[in-house]
Amino acid sequence: MNTGRAYHTACVLTNGKVLVTGGYDNAGNTNSSELYDPSTGTWTNTGSMNDARTYHTASVLTNGKVLVTGGYDNGIPIISSELYDPSTGTWTNTGSMNTGRAYHTASVLTNGKVLVTGGYDNGIYATSAELY
Repeated sequence: MNTGRAYHTACVLTNGKVLVTGGYDNAGNTNSSELYDPSTGTWTNTGSMNDARTYHTASVLTNGKVLVTGGYDNGIPIISSELYDPSTGTWTNTGSMNTGRAYHTASVLTNGKVLVTGGYDNGIYATSAELY
């Protein structure tokens, strides 16, 4: 990677490249993103998320875009979600969740929706779930 990081996400895009987003680097929480191309073994920077985040999720949608949800920014649970478009390398904000959450899961369902479940919010283990 170009940037050392922990507490980030990685997902395989429909074009075979791997998108690595967010996490924690030497400067703290980061919004940076990188692409790994397994065919060439190279890393390239791509667009940065709108919000720095750790302990978030990244889900490849049926349309090839990537949905990133929640996480922490400086210890504060995030309610925002963002979409990454691999064709442009850009991020756009999308609908916010009802509950800020980190350490949660996000599963792409057969109908194309994403089920976001559980997580941790200010000392409380969430029992709620949301659909995107």
